[in-house]
Parts: sequence; C-alpha cells; structure tokens
Amino acid sequence: MRSESLIMSISDKYCYTATVNVNLGPALDRFVAELLKTGLYQSQSEVLREGLRMLKGREDLRKAQLAELRGQIAFGIAEADRGEFVDGLSAFTKIRRRAKKPKRAAG
Repeated sequence: MRSESLIMSISDKYCYTATVNVNLGPALDRFVAELLKTGLYQSQSEVLREGLRMLKGREDLRKAQLAELRGQIAFGIAEADRGEFVDGLSAFTKIRRRAKKPKRAAG
C-alpha cells in the first residue's frame, strides 16, 4: 500500500469530483492496514474519509471556540470603554486573599 487514491467531492461554484493521490508514509500505511484488518473499514479511502471528517470536526470546534473567545474579548473591551471594569491590582489582591483562606469541607 504505497499511496492512496482518495476520491472526494469538492463543492465550490461548481461541483466536481477530484482524485487525490496521497503518500501516507510507512507508519500511517501500517496503521491503515491494521484498521482494514479489523473489518471496521472496507477500503483505504473509507479510512481516510473518516480521518478527514474527524479533522474537520476538530477544526470546526476550534473555529467556534475562537469566535466565542473573540466575542468575549469584544464584550470586555466594550465594558472597559464604558468604564465598567475593576483595577487589576485590586482584583488580584482580592483573588490572592480568597486563595489563602482555608477551604470549607463539603458536607
């Protein structure tokens, strides 16, 4: 199994099918072969499509988290622009004071 031909639909303005040759290298080649032996996957292409779906899911999550963080930063900046913030030194002093207090036992 030297290389994998992966057929995927790429939709843009036009929908077409492209064949992509992928050189996996020895370690990934062996991994794909092991997965095929389990019977969970019927072809090399199926293994690669599953991997790409997982990668896409991870990237989608990362983008959503980044958008959420940017929204929180914008919210904080807007609060600061309105004067709705606390002095950093006093905030950290308060946090350190709370951290030094003994914790209550749950019960």
